[in-house]
Amino acid sequence: MHLVLFGCSGFIGRALIPYLLDNGHHLTIISRKASNKLIQPKHENHLNRIQLNPVDPTSWTNEELLKALEKAEGVINLVGEPIAEKRWTNPHCEKIKASRIESTKLLVNTLRDLKRPPRTLINASAIGFYGTSQDKEFTENSPCGDDFLATLCADWEKAASTKPKATRLVVLRIGIVLGGDGGALGKMLPVFKAGFGGPIGNGLQWMSWIHRKDLCQIIEASLLKRQCSGVFNAVAPDNVTMKDFANALGKSLSRPSLLPVPGALLKLLLGDGAQVVLKGQKVTSIKLQKLGVKLKYPTLYEALKDCVGDIK
Repeated sequence: MHLVLFGCSGFIGRALIPYLLDNGHHLTIISRKASNKLIQPKHENHLNRIQLNPVDPTSWTNEELLKALEKAEGVINLVGEPIAEKRWTNPHCEKIKASRIESTKLLVNTLRDLKRPPRTLINASAIGFYGTSQDKEFTENSPCGDDFLATLCADWEKAASTKPKATRLVVLRIGIVLGGDGGALGKMLPVFKAGFGGPIGNGLQWMSWIHRKDLCQIIEASLLKRQCSGVFNAVAPDNVTMKDFANALGKSLSRPSLLPVPGALLKLLLGDGAQVVLKGQKVTSIKLQKLGVKLKYPTLYEALKDCVGDIK
């Protein structure tokens, strides 16, 4: 398939781009960064890069971009400023919202103006849509929460829903993505390797996660399964608490996991952004099987074994 990818130059894209290329897809990557580090010579004829800022309205008049969208059979939109890397000051919160909502509005407005819009739009969202809870279990049918992240995800999904009538929309509410070279796990690995690892906060918060390789499978299946549309929770079935996650990670590295990271310290560093890891939600998927994806890493043990093995 001819695909246009937005927001795929980071942690997820490092796995997704090679995966799609290996499976024979032709990609146009839209990114603010110019880099081909992960692209093997055998894929050069199947890849095009356009460097622009998708939040800038003037970028959407770029002729090369418009030609790529006219040719595209599918669009993957993962654009979004990182959520938990900085304090949630008012300016940063506005940047978080604009990077997702405004860029998605610009995308779907452009798609509606095309003579032949793409057949499929895969738009990212997050399990933060459901809010946080220690005792509830959320599925695709659960209502939206009422905190900042829930409102952000709801507005993001609403922006995507205005896509052209001819374009099938799949919204992926993505859990914590596990990979050894980045994301939450990438930040935790050095601490655990040094023997100073442990649960964050009280350790009772739920972690709903997905291995990055399985997420790549889910994204491709969403493109290929034309009968599937709507919201899918991109999570593995093995929900764990933060305490269990820390114990499993310690064991996989043969290191102790006894030193908890105080919530107060994390709040001092990240402010409101600390709630991403201090609070959690137990999320399952009742629809993922419709995509016909058999997860390679359905359990945390299997996922961590692979991620740690990649690093080793």
